[in-house]
Amino acid sequence: MKTSNPLLGPQFSHPLSLWFIVVTALLLIFPPGTFGEPGTGEEPNLGDDRITQAQIEEGIVSLKEILDFGLRIFSTPFNKADGYGDLRPTLQGNGTFLRVNGLDAQSCLECHSIVSSATIPATFGVGAAGGSSSNVIFRPSKINLTNGNTNGRFINPPFLFGSGGVELVAKEMTIRLQELKDQALARPGTVVDLEAKGVSFGSISADSAGNLDTSNIEGIDQDLVVRPFGRKGEFATVRAFDRGAMQFHFGMQPVELVGEGEDPDEDGVTDEILIGELSALHIWSTALPKPEMVELIQDSSRGFIIFEVIGCADCHKPFLTTHTKLLTYSYEELEEDPTANIFYEIDLTKTANFRANKDGGIDVPLFADLKRHDMGPGLKESFEGDVPKVEFTTARLWGVADTAPYLHDGRALTLKEAILMHGGEAKDSRDDFDDLEYEKMQALLFFLRSLRTPTKAIPVK
Repeated sequence: MKTSNPLLGPQFSHPLSLWFIVVTALLLIFPPGTFGEPGTGEEPNLGDDRITQAQIEEGIVSLKEILDFGLRIFSTPFNKADGYGDLRPTLQGNGTFLRVNGLDAQSCLECHSIVSSATIPATFGVGAAGGSSSNVIFRPSKINLTNGNTNGRFINPPFLFGSGGVELVAKEMTIRLQELKDQALARPGTVVDLEAKGVSFGSISADSAGNLDTSNIEGIDQDLVVRPFGRKGEFATVRAFDRGAMQFHFGMQPVELVGEGEDPDEDGVTDEILIGELSALHIWSTALPKPEMVELIQDSSRGFIIFEVIGCADCHKPFLTTHTKLLTYSYEELEEDPTANIFYEIDLTKTANFRANKDGGIDVPLFADLKRHDMGPGLKESFEGDVPKVEFTTARLWGVADTAPYLHDGRALTLKEAILMHGGEAKDSRDDFDDLEYEKMQALLFFLRSLRTPTKAIPVK
């Protein structure tokens, strides 16, 4: 005999009957895994199934499994059971977030998720850029919002698309520059031009005692390592960037920096980011597809010619090429020798949509030269670092149609604004752009609007 339930009504003899129906329906609509791993929510979000360096090096895990782990590291919202947080002060002593010097998000995905800001609403995807609300202030020593007297580096998050090609180009350039340094040491008194892939980094010479004269090196550190990542050219590989980013943004301590079993941030959690997890994140990031160029119509083709004529292409080189299509990964990394300690490699024509060239390498249409340039007093930053305040690496223009706001801190909301803010070494090209007839300026902007982010980006579900 059915009995009335005050919550469910007389048609149900027991509340579990409705529960069974609801759960069954939800499982049909949302299969297991849709909501993430089950649990109380108090466990580490990374879970217990973690990838190790030995598994990667010994081939125990497939490339697909490595990429899946990398995506998980990138997208996981770290919590305190994972090791989130460190000994920094926090806003109002809340014990979690700081915002103005890191501790500003729980996952990489939070700030790298806008594939295109040119669509309304925006198109979202994994590994993409960030809007102005995602900007971070790196290491400020003073903040005064009443008079603007604020320092620290203000950073707008870039996308990761095509980073494998960029890293491969940079490694080959570094190898070439190290060879040229050895030539200088072998021929005392001879000035050796430092040119790699058509980009000049100045010159170098040595005396008979083996002392190098590095005073004529341009746009690169004196160790002749090309560091394409970071607005100031500070990181040679994505892995090098990630090591610091894990600590800065989340207070997650990589084992390869702090040691196995160590707890330097005194949060009771050790081994917060394993060596294998950083390797998986590195491999996943550099396997993301490259940006694309849509078919040029008449105006944009004309704009590309104007882009070259007024000198933009001198620094924003349309493409650089490599001698191999294989990107290698090393642990431990020796930045002056990218061939050391290699444990893995991937084919960028198969994983990242790069086109093979006739030399057996790939073409990387990044529209940059991977070199630092003086951008003038208008873009000078207040941050005190090792790189001069007016110097920045050449922005890679591929994908620029979809990635407003522009420049290192997102201060320019349109491409025209960004171009007109150029100064220093780019002043002549800036002036030539400003002097263009309306139709020619529009053609150049149409060309830049043909440089799009990849259509095969992983969507944010």
